[in-house]
Amino acid sequence: MSATAPLRVGIVGTGGISRQHHDGYRAAGAEIVAIADPDPATLARRAAEWGVTAAYRSHEELLRHPGIEAISVCTPNAAHGPVTIAAAERGIHVLCEKPVSLSPEEGEAMIAACSRAGVVLQVNHHLRANPAVARARRMVAEGALGRIAFLRFRQAHDWGGAASVPPTFRTRALAGGGTLLDNGCHLFDLARHLGGEVTRVSAAGATLGFEAEVEDTAVAQLTFASGALGSVETAWTATGWEMAFAVYGTKGSLEYSDRTGRPVLRHAFRSPGNATWGEPSITAWEEPAGSDHVRAVEAFVAAVRGTRAPLCTGEDGLGAVRIALSCYRSMETGLPAEVR
Repeated sequence: MSATAPLRVGIVGTGGISRQHHDGYRAAGAEIVAIADPDPATLARRAAEWGVTAAYRSHEELLRHPGIEAISVCTPNAAHGPVTIAAAERGIHVLCEKPVSLSPEEGEAMIAACSRAGVVLQVNHHLRANPAVARARRMVAEGALGRIAFLRFRQAHDWGGAASVPPTFRTRALAGGGTLLDNGCHLFDLARHLGGEVTRVSAAGATLGFEAEVEDTAVAQLTFASGALGSVETAWTATGWEMAFAVYGTKGSLEYSDRTGRPVLRHAFRSPGNATWGEPSITAWEEPAGSDHVRAVEAFVAAVRGTRAPLCTGEDGLGAVRIALSCYRSMETGLPAEVR
């Protein structure tokens, strides 16, 4: 690959999330040369929207397209492993949508295949590209919050007011789980990113708003290796959208939500002489313009070019999956579960 030539990429799976990848590649100066999807109507629509002439019905055909250097895997969850491994075997770099896999064994096989081939595997936990998350991680690492005691994460929506869950998310065979895996794996990744390893979970879930084989509402309690505690709340039964996190430490706290208005990261701390209960000192940062999805894809292109490390490695993505699967074991037994 020339240092100046555009990266030649393909997108496998042209459903809703693929549009974020398309926008990210365009922003990064990459060239989308081929797309693939088994649904002919969706494939034709995306080809027309994006001006892509090479449109295939299978990932095998796309991977044989001349000059493909990298792909995005935007398929249903169950296909992430086979497509990633097939790409690695052809020496093609992979940006894989979350969750990276539906089992630890499959995730390990994906990581091993990419390692053997010497190709980049980045998992699209795009929240790592959020400027508020990056600031929070720096502040935690610098000790600005003291010892971390509690972390809280929330992601909830209602499918834009749709009457039903999309088919690829509705069944256990294709999706592997419901909101706890769909939304929760992002939050489990953030939990590890900001709080370190999670060792124990306790979770509950229910299907309350939709006809689906999987849960649409869930909550999990986390215990971290550090001794800190945490909670994760996910739902497909929330009107509108929210992504939020909070980190509480012995010297200060951070809180972020995009539920109302422009997102702001709020840092509360005690100044000398400040002893009021409800009015600590506050510093706040308004989130800059731009898309976390675009930033994440730009990071992937930079990793392929060797100018930075992947934003979220295969091992990172598998760490989030291990937490999610442990939560499902807890849901099934009604008991806490060790993360493994």
